[in-house]
Amino acid sequence: MYNLQKYNGIATRHTCPACGRPHEFVLYVDESGNKLADNVGRCNRESSCGYHYTPKQYFLDHPEARGGKTWQDELQEEVDKRTASAAVSHTKSQPAQLCTIPDEVVRRSIKYNRDSNFITFLRTLFDPVVIEGLIGEYRLGVARNGSVIFYQLDIQGRCRTGKIMQYDPETGHRIKDEKVPGRITWVHSLMKKLEQLPESWELSQCLFGEHLLAEYQDKPVALVESEKTAVICAGLMPKFIWLATGGKSQINDRLLVLKGRKVVAYPDVDGFQEWTEKLAKYEDLHITVSPILQQEATPEDLDNHIDIADWLIMLKTHPVDASGKRHSVAFLKAMQYIAPEYHDNVEAFIEEFELCYIKGAEVSEH
Repeated sequence: MYNLQKYNGIATRHTCPACGRPHEFVLYVDESGNKLADNVGRCNRESSCGYHYTPKQYFLDHPEARGGKTWQDELQEEVDKRTASAAVSHTKSQPAQLCTIPDEVVRRSIKYNRDSNFITFLRTLFDPVVIEGLIGEYRLGVARNGSVIFYQLDIQGRCRTGKIMQYDPETGHRIKDEKVPGRITWVHSLMKKLEQLPESWELSQCLFGEHLLAEYQDKPVALVESEKTAVICAGLMPKFIWLATGGKSQINDRLLVLKGRKVVAYPDVDGFQEWTEKLAKYEDLHITVSPILQQEATPEDLDNHIDIADWLIMLKTHPVDASGKRHSVAFLKAMQYIAPEYHDNVEAFIEEFELCYIKGAEVSEH
C-alpha cells in the first residue's frame, strides 16, 4: 500500500521531475517509508504544473515491478477465462457479464516515443511534459497508421473499448473523407475480426476519462462532447477532470457515474439547448450547462461549429493587444472592466496569484 509521504521537514519534499522546482514534489511511499520510484508522486504546484504519477499508473506501465507474471501469462489467462466463460454460457444460463478489453492491449498501444497524428498536433499547443502527462492520464494509444486510440476506461479502470480516429497533424481537425483510410473504427470490432475476442463479446460503453473520477475524488468535473476536446481542455485547464460523452446522442445513463460530483457541461456551440433538455431528465445529478460559447461565439464561430477547446485555443494563441503585447487569458477578459491606468497593476496581481476570470452577473444600484 503506497500513500503520499507525510510532511516531516524540507527533506521530505523533493525536486519535481516535470517542472524542476525544488521542494515541491511529494513521493509515494509504503508503510515503511520506502519510495516506489523517483518519479512516482505529485507536484504541489497543481495549477501551474499538475504532474501526478500514481502507483497504479506506475504498475500499469511497469508490470514487471509487481514481481509476478509476465504480460504474456496474463494475456493467456485472460483468453482462457474468456473461453471458459463462453463455454459455460452455452450450457448454463447465467447473468450477463461485463465484457472488457484486456489491459495488455491498452498498454501495448501506448507509445511515448511514437506520436499519433493527434499528438503531433498537440505538440503545437503544449510542452513535452504536458503531452506526456496527457498520454498517461488518458491512456492515449497510437495505431500503426498514425490514428489515435481513445480508450474508454470505467471508474474501476476496466477498458470497455477504444475509439480509433484519424486527425490532421497540422490543423487538429478530424479526417472525415471516406476516401482517406483511418476514419472512426473500434478496438473491439478489430479484435473480433482477428478472432481475439469471442463472438459473444458485447459492447458496454462508459464516459471517456471516467477512470479519473476514482483518481481525483475532490476535483470538479467538466463534461464535453468529443474525446479530442476533453484532452485539449485537460492540458489548458488541469484543475478540472475533463470527461467526454462521445457525442450528443450519448447523453444517457452512463452519466449516472457522476452522481454526487459537481459537474459543469460545455456543449458545442450549437448544442446548448439540446444538452439542457436532455440533462434536465437527470434530476439527481448536479450538472450545470455552461452558456459561455453561446454568449461569446461570433457568427464565424457558429459557422465553424466550434467547441470549448477551439475557443480556449483561440484565447491561448491570440492573447495580444493592439500593440502586440502578449497577455494572459484572465487579464484579457477582465481588462474591459478596468480603467487603463490600473492595467499594469491588475495584470501583475493576476499573474502573481494565478487568478482565472469568472463572468459575473450585472449589479444594479438600489
